[in-house]
This record gives sequence, C-alpha cells and structure tokens, in this order.
Amino acid sequence: MIVIVSKYLLPKGYRGLTLWPFVLLKYKQDRGNMILLNHERIHIKQQVELLIIPFYIWYLLDFLYKWIRFKDRKKAYRNIIFEKEAYEKEKDLYFLSKRPFWNFLKYV
Repeated sequence: MIVIVSKYLLPKGYRGLTLWPFVLLKYKQDRGNMILLNHERIHIKQQVELLIIPFYIWYLLDFLYKWIRFKDRKKAYRNIIFEKEAYEKEKDLYFLSKRPFWNFLKYV
C-alpha cells in the first residue's frame, strides 16, 4: 500500500480513496487515522481478491444499480457491498488478519 496525500486528487466529500496499490488521502493528518487506513486496506484486499479491474467494474455497476434503486447518491454509495464491509469492519484493526476470502459476498 502506497499512501499519497493530495487534497486535489479526491472528489469533494471524500477523505480517502483506494486505487490499487495507492491510497489517496486528502489530509496529511489522516496518515495517522488508523480507522480510515484500515477502511482503505480492506478495499485493497477486496481489489486484490477480484484481480483489480473486475473490482472496479463490479463497484461501478453496484453503485449504479443502488443509485437507481434508492434515488440517492449517498445512500447508494453506503450500500455498495464493498463499502458495507469496509464501514462495518473499519474499527476492527485485526479484521484483515482473520477475514475470510471474498468476505464481501455476505453483504450482497
């Protein structure tokens, strides 16, 4: 995982974004935010499990489906299966050491 800090590379409203193998952070102080970094590490693991490109395709399709379903962009984002896993487990700093393969499927 390579961490890059740049307030210009992230969309408005986002503090972190993972584009394998990079984690982009908006604020320098977030380098020490273990919960945010754990959230992004979970995405790194998801991306690797799906061999990178399929992850992004699935992520986008899931977002579009949920956006149509909920008619709300923020609600759609929070209900993407990959985000549901990451948000639910971000505070468990030991989660990745015990996480089952393709664990995100339980959030479908």
